[in-house]
Amino acid sequence: MGIRKTLALVAAGIMLLAVLVLSGKIVENVDANEIVVIQDPVDGELHWYTSAGIKWQGLGRVTAYPKRAIYDFNCSEYKEGTSESQCAEGTADGRISIRFNDGGHGWVDGSIQYEMPLDPANLTELHVRFGSREAIQKQLIETVVNKSVYMTGPLMSSRESFADKRNDLLRYVEDQVEAGVYQTTARDVRVKDELSGADKTVKLVEIVNGAGGQPLRQEQAQLTKFGIKPFNFSIKRLPYDTEVEAQIKQQQQITMQVQTAIAESRQAEQRAITVEQQGKADAAKAKWDQEVVKAKYVTEAQQRLEIAELDRKAAIETKAKDILLGEGEARRRELVMSADGALDKKLQTYLEAQKVWAEAVKGYQGNWVPGVVMGGGQNGAASGAQDLVNLLTAKTARELGLDLSIPKK
Repeated sequence: MGIRKTLALVAAGIMLLAVLVLSGKIVENVDANEIVVIQDPVDGELHWYTSAGIKWQGLGRVTAYPKRAIYDFNCSEYKEGTSESQCAEGTADGRISIRFNDGGHGWVDGSIQYEMPLDPANLTELHVRFGSREAIQKQLIETVVNKSVYMTGPLMSSRESFADKRNDLLRYVEDQVEAGVYQTTARDVRVKDELSGADKTVKLVEIVNGAGGQPLRQEQAQLTKFGIKPFNFSIKRLPYDTEVEAQIKQQQQITMQVQTAIAESRQAEQRAITVEQQGKADAAKAKWDQEVVKAKYVTEAQQRLEIAELDRKAAIETKAKDILLGEGEARRRELVMSADGALDKKLQTYLEAQKVWAEAVKGYQGNWVPGVVMGGGQNGAASGAQDLVNLLTAKTARELGLDLSIPKK
């Protein structure tokens, strides 16, 4: 009994040890962000699990793949112990080299994300061909991205990749990663160097388009062939070699000078427009100032005209008044004349005339009549003077229409 009991305890210990050793191969815990394949140890059948939870392993071989991953191609940031000079010299893995149609060279730092397929057929194809996540990224993802970048470089110059076609660079690479590399055609063309102005020959590479205007592909898209979905391709940096960097800086300076000249020209044009508009405003103001003066003078002239009109009307009224007064006075005098023949005035005039004759006779020193009179009496001299006075008196009375005779009763 002692021996059997001992053997039983040893067997139990061995079984417990076997359970402990093999416990990691009995079941497998699948995370939500994982795809797990378990290869049956007996017949080698592959069992794929894409949902989270505890899965039966049964001592089978387990291989895990991420549902979503990222491929970074950035030398200095993602490779520990790698210097920038090593990246620039191409002696360290990481960034992708690119060469443009003008001979310029650079490196692309960036990343691209991708999602693994979830169907067993594509997963089995990938697993059979590559066998691990690392192999898929190294042998498939990196190869496709590098080839797409390489085929994009000749489609533009280094200056265009820096400025005019920066967005095209992103679009071309991403499109070729997703749908396959382009069919291209190349030809030599003569162009003028933007810096030196000299003519040079460059190889112009162009995309071959099909009937619908869509680019033709050199080969089938490798990622979509396996159900892998690439997305969010981005470029963080695109450093160029020393010569290209110097050319780009020089081109930037020239561009800045041109832009500055254009800006100054536009400022000058704007100043001219401003001066012109200010002149028009000043002219309009001066015009309206004159209009104000004119309106003032017109108002004053209108006032004078109205005053003159009022004066004219007043003069007409005054004239009418004077006429009426004159006509009244004339009528009055006419009536007076009709009543006494203006006797008072005539008598006054007659009296004044007599005074004149009297004064004339009084002051006369000579002879009024000849000294010798043939015939007549002794009072001839006095009679001659008297006759003259009487003659003048009668003349005045006749002119005045006076009747000096005393009417008889």
